[in-house]
Amino acid sequence: MRVIGTVGMPGSGKSEAATVAANAGIPVLVMGDVIRQECRDRGLDPAQHHGRIAQALRDEHGPGAIAHQSLPIIEDHLTDATTVLVDGIRSDVEVTTFRDAFGDDFTLVHVSAPRELRKARIEDRDRPGDTDGEPLDAREDRERGFGMDDAIDLADVRIENTDSLDAFHDAVRDLLAADTPYTEVPDNHD
Repeated sequence: MRVIGTVGMPGSGKSEAATVAANAGIPVLVMGDVIRQECRDRGLDPAQHHGRIAQALRDEHGPGAIAHQSLPIIEDHLTDATTVLVDGIRSDVEVTTFRDAFGDDFTLVHVSAPRELRKARIEDRDRPGDTDGEPLDAREDRERGFGMDDAIDLADVRIENTDSLDAFHDAVRDLLAADTPYTEVPDNHD
Protein backbone atom coordinates (compact mmCIF):
# COMPACT_ATOMS: atom_id res chain seq x y z
CA MET A 1 0.00 0.00 0.00
CA ARG A 2 1.18 3.49 -0.87
CA VAL A 3 -0.57 6.82 -0.51
CA ILE A 4 1.19 9.64 -2.32
CA GLY A 5 0.08 13.18 -1.53
CA THR A 6 0.93 16.27 -3.53
CA VAL A 7 1.40 19.75 -2.17
CA GLY A 8 2.32 22.92 -4.03
CA MET A 9 1.25 26.41 -4.86
CA PRO A 10 -1.40 27.08 -7.53
CA GLY A 11 -0.14 26.31 -11.03
CA SER A 12 2.81 24.22 -9.87
CA GLY A 13 1.65 21.04 -11.60
CA LYS A 14 -0.23 19.06 -8.96
CA SER A 15 -3.13 18.33 -11.30
CA GLU A 16 -0.73 17.37 -14.06
CA ALA A 17 0.90 14.87 -11.68
CA ALA A 18 -2.56 13.52 -10.91
CA THR A 19 -3.24 13.10 -14.63
CA VAL A 20 -0.03 11.08 -15.01
CA ALA A 21 -1.13 8.87 -12.11
CA ALA A 22 -4.64 8.41 -13.52
CA ASN A 23 -3.20 7.53 -16.93
CA ALA A 24 -1.11 4.86 -15.17
CA GLY A 25 -4.28 3.37 -13.67
CA ILE A 26 -3.67 4.77 -10.19
CA PRO A 27 -6.76 6.08 -8.42
CA VAL A 28 -6.63 9.81 -7.71
CA LEU A 29 -8.46 11.61 -4.95
CA VAL A 30 -8.65 15.34 -5.65
CA MET A 31 -9.13 17.06 -2.31
CA GLY A 32 -10.71 19.97 -4.13
CA ASP A 33 -13.47 17.60 -5.28
CA VAL A 34 -14.48 17.18 -1.63
CA ILE A 35 -14.84 20.96 -1.44
CA ARG A 36 -16.67 21.18 -4.78
CA GLN A 37 -19.14 18.54 -3.57
CA GLU A 38 -19.68 20.49 -0.35
CA CYS A 39 -20.40 23.60 -2.46
CA ARG A 40 -23.02 21.68 -4.44
CA ASP A 41 -24.48 20.23 -1.21
CA ARG A 42 -24.90 23.82 0.02
CA GLY A 43 -26.50 24.91 -3.26
CA LEU A 44 -23.49 27.01 -4.30
CA ASP A 45 -21.53 27.20 -7.54
CA PRO A 46 -18.11 25.61 -6.87
CA ALA A 47 -16.40 27.93 -9.37
CA GLN A 48 -17.57 30.97 -7.42
CA HIS A 49 -17.44 29.68 -3.83
CA HIS A 50 -14.61 27.11 -3.66
CA GLY A 51 -12.23 29.20 -1.53
CA ARG A 52 -14.94 30.40 0.83
CA ILE A 53 -16.31 26.90 1.39
CA ALA A 54 -12.82 25.46 1.89
CA GLN A 55 -12.35 27.97 4.69
CA ALA A 56 -15.85 27.34 6.06
CA LEU A 57 -15.22 23.58 6.28
CA ARG A 58 -12.03 24.22 8.22
CA ASP A 59 -13.78 26.75 10.48
CA GLU A 60 -16.71 24.40 11.14
CA HIS A 61 -14.85 21.10 11.54
CA GLY A 62 -11.22 22.02 12.21
CA PRO A 63 -8.16 22.43 10.00
CA GLY A 64 -8.06 18.72 9.10
CA ALA A 65 -11.71 18.59 7.96
CA ILE A 66 -11.07 18.00 4.27
CA ALA A 67 -8.41 15.37 4.93
CA HIS A 68 -10.74 13.56 7.35
CA GLN A 69 -13.53 13.60 4.76
CA SER A 70 -11.04 12.16 2.24
CA LEU A 71 -9.93 9.17 4.35
CA PRO A 72 -12.90 6.87 3.61
CA ILE A 73 -12.54 7.58 -0.11
CA ILE A 74 -8.82 6.75 -0.05
CA GLU A 75 -9.45 3.59 1.97
CA ASP A 76 -12.11 2.54 -0.52
CA HIS A 77 -9.64 3.00 -3.40
CA LEU A 78 -7.07 0.91 -1.52
CA THR A 79 -9.40 -2.09 -1.52
CA ASP A 80 -8.73 -2.45 -5.26
CA ALA A 81 -5.39 -0.66 -5.74
CA THR A 82 -1.97 -0.67 -4.11
CA THR A 83 -1.30 3.03 -4.71
CA VAL A 84 -3.54 6.10 -4.43
CA LEU A 85 -2.52 9.66 -5.27
CA VAL A 86 -4.04 12.47 -3.18
CA ASP A 87 -4.01 15.71 -5.15
CA GLY A 88 -3.90 19.04 -3.38
CA ILE A 89 -2.93 18.83 0.27
CA ARG A 90 -3.07 22.34 1.76
CA SER A 91 -1.84 22.19 5.37
CA ASP A 92 0.46 20.57 7.86
CA VAL A 93 -2.62 19.35 9.75
CA GLU A 94 -3.75 17.50 6.61
CA VAL A 95 -0.26 15.99 6.30
CA THR A 96 -0.46 14.84 9.92
CA THR A 97 -3.92 13.35 9.30
CA PHE A 98 -2.59 11.27 6.40
CA ARG A 99 0.60 10.28 8.23
CA ASP A 100 -1.46 9.19 11.24
CA ALA A 101 -3.76 7.15 8.99
CA PHE A 102 -1.15 5.59 6.68
CA GLY A 103 2.15 5.81 8.57
CA ASP A 104 5.25 5.08 6.52
CA ASP A 105 3.05 4.20 3.54
CA PHE A 106 2.35 7.92 3.05
CA THR A 107 4.74 10.02 0.96
CA LEU A 108 4.31 13.79 0.56
CA VAL A 109 5.58 15.26 -2.71
CA HIS A 110 6.15 18.99 -3.13
CA VAL A 111 5.51 19.98 -6.75
CA SER A 112 7.48 23.18 -7.19
CA ALA A 113 7.68 25.88 -9.87
CA PRO A 114 8.61 29.58 -9.80
CA ARG A 115 5.79 32.07 -9.31
CA GLU A 116 5.99 33.70 -12.76
CA LEU A 117 5.87 30.31 -14.48
CA ARG A 118 2.90 29.29 -12.32
CA LYS A 119 1.13 32.57 -13.10
CA ALA A 120 1.60 32.03 -16.84
CA ARG A 121 0.28 28.47 -16.59
CA ILE A 122 -2.81 29.61 -14.70
CA GLU A 123 -3.49 32.31 -17.29
CA ASP A 124 -3.14 29.74 -20.10
CA ARG A 125 -5.36 27.00 -18.69
CA ASP A 126 -9.13 27.02 -18.89
CA ARG A 127 -10.16 25.71 -15.48
CA PRO A 128 -13.20 26.76 -13.47
CA GLY A 129 -12.09 28.85 -10.53
CA ASP A 130 -8.96 30.15 -12.25
CA THR A 131 -10.82 32.97 -13.91
CA ASP A 132 -13.27 33.88 -11.16
CA GLY A 133 -11.51 37.16 -10.53
CA GLU A 134 -9.41 36.12 -7.55
CA PRO A 135 -5.88 37.42 -8.15
CA LEU A 136 -3.01 34.96 -7.74
CA ASP A 137 -1.68 36.94 -4.77
CA ALA A 138 -5.00 36.58 -2.93
CA ARG A 139 -5.22 32.89 -3.79
CA GLU A 140 -1.68 32.24 -2.57
CA ASP A 141 -2.34 34.21 0.63
CA ARG A 142 -5.52 32.19 1.26
CA GLU A 143 -3.67 28.89 0.75
CA ARG A 144 -0.78 30.04 2.92
CA GLY A 145 -3.37 30.84 5.57
CA PHE A 146 -4.43 27.18 5.51
CA GLY A 147 -0.83 26.20 6.33
CA MET A 148 0.50 25.52 2.83
CA ASP A 149 4.05 26.63 3.64
CA ASP A 150 4.14 24.34 6.68
CA ALA A 151 2.89 21.43 4.56
CA ILE A 152 5.55 22.12 1.93
CA ASP A 153 8.19 22.05 4.67
CA LEU A 154 7.04 18.52 5.59
CA ALA A 155 7.47 17.13 2.06
CA ASP A 156 9.47 13.93 1.69
CA VAL A 157 10.24 14.62 -1.97
CA ARG A 158 10.38 17.68 -4.21
CA ILE A 159 9.83 17.59 -7.94
CA GLU A 160 10.80 20.78 -9.76
CA ASN A 161 8.36 21.42 -12.59
CA THR A 162 10.43 23.90 -14.56
CA ASP A 163 11.58 21.82 -17.52
CA SER A 164 9.50 20.34 -20.33
CA LEU A 165 6.17 18.68 -19.74
CA ASP A 166 7.74 15.36 -20.82
CA ALA A 167 10.49 15.73 -18.20
CA PHE A 168 7.90 16.42 -15.51
CA HIS A 169 5.84 13.41 -16.59
CA ASP A 170 8.99 11.25 -16.44
CA ALA A 171 9.75 12.44 -12.90
CA VAL A 172 6.20 11.68 -11.77
CA ARG A 173 6.25 8.25 -13.42
CA ASP A 174 9.56 7.51 -11.66
CA LEU A 175 7.98 8.41 -8.33
CA LEU A 176 4.92 6.28 -9.01
CA ALA A 177 7.01 3.30 -10.11
CA ALA A 178 9.21 3.28 -7.00
CA ASP A 179 8.82 0.16 -4.86
CA THR A 180 9.14 2.14 -1.63
CA PRO A 181 8.42 5.71 -0.63
CA TYR A 182 11.18 8.13 -1.54
CA THR A 183 13.54 9.32 1.13
CA GLU A 184 15.56 11.49 -1.24
CA VAL A 185 14.71 13.89 -4.03
CA PRO A 186 14.46 11.91 -7.28
CA ASP A 187 16.37 12.79 -10.43
CA ASN A 188 14.12 15.21 -12.27
CA HIS A 189 15.54 14.48 -15.73
CA ASP A 190 17.08 17.95 -16.01
